[in-house]
Amino acid sequence: MAGFFAVEYTYAPEAAAVRDRFRPEHRIWLGAQHEAGRLQFVGPYSDGSGALLMITADDADAARNLLAQDPFARESAVAAVSVKELTQVFGPY
Repeated sequence: MAGFFAVEYTYAPEAAAVRDRFRPEHRIWLGAQHEAGRLQFVGPYSDGSGALLMITADDADAARNLLAQDPFARESAVAAVSVKELTQVFGPY
């Protein structure tokens, strides 16, 4: 059974130019994951330090494998990734 995984991307300031260059491809990839039901929501932190994603996957390894396909991962635009399973109590999902 699929579960929810809270994912935190941490951005390194020195990779800002890489993120800017690959952001259009990254957003297309995110949109495709949302359309497929694998990404519930995503958004960057307003201070530019990273982003929060909510992934639906069978387990943490499947979530990490999905995230490895992100153009930001391919281009080393993310300094760190945290993946934690979430037990939903309330919400629209």
